[in-house]
Amino acid sequence: MSVTVVALPGGVMPAALRYAALTSTVSEQADIHVKDLEVYAGDEPPPGYGIELEVQALARFADSLGLQRFHLLGYSGGGFVSLAFAGTHPERLLSLALFEPASIPGELTPDEERLHARLRAELTGLEGGQFMQAFTRLQVRPGVELPPPQGEPPAWMGSRPAGLAAMMAAFTAYKFDRERLRQCDFPTFLAYGELTGQQEEIRAGVLGRLLPDVHIRRYAHMHHFVPPEQIYTAEHVGELRRLWLGATAT
Repeated sequence: MSVTVVALPGGVMPAALRYAALTSTVSEQADIHVKDLEVYAGDEPPPGYGIELEVQALARFADSLGLQRFHLLGYSGGGFVSLAFAGTHPERLLSLALFEPASIPGELTPDEERLHARLRAELTGLEGGQFMQAFTRLQVRPGVELPPPQGEPPAWMGSRPAGLAAMMAAFTAYKFDRERLRQCDFPTFLAYGELTGQQEEIRAGVLGRLLPDVHIRRYAHMHHFVPPEQIYTAEHVGELRRLWLGATAT
């Protein structure tokens, strides 16, 4: 039996690259349709960009595939959009899988607010390469070494500082009642790496209290910026297969 999955990337790597290894690995069990974020639909973020635009575009994308209900997979910023979609369109999801959502929609807890305040303080006034260096450093635990860039940056990297800044502002501006997540009775799988910063432990705790049917896994030797094939390991892929096939069978 093959299942249909819609997958959203984060704010840096395009969807086709983010999910290439996973798509190949599960090709016999899952038909994965990747969708890039609307913040990168043009050279600059769209005027008036907000999370509502991403949620509406995701619904249209599913409609274009003829999908009434589907499995949703989100990474980082795409994880935030996935949670917003889950809370506003729960009837359309069979399951939700997340890897390190960049934030959680709705009013922040004090611990989350401290994290966001630190991020704003560290990134304010930075642009281009300086912004990207600071942004990536803040996502991992102190002492974790990030691999240096190899060769010339790809052309799509030029739009990322402005896109990430627009997404972070949109996260804060998005109005969402977290109580909606308590109505998401489909199964959810949340994964994060032990080398990612403390923010993911905090978010896992928040989502563990809100989502009624959630399974949370913390993976060793992994952080937000390891290559995709090191995120979607055999163990992680096994969890996703069980989620998708189990949710489809019920």
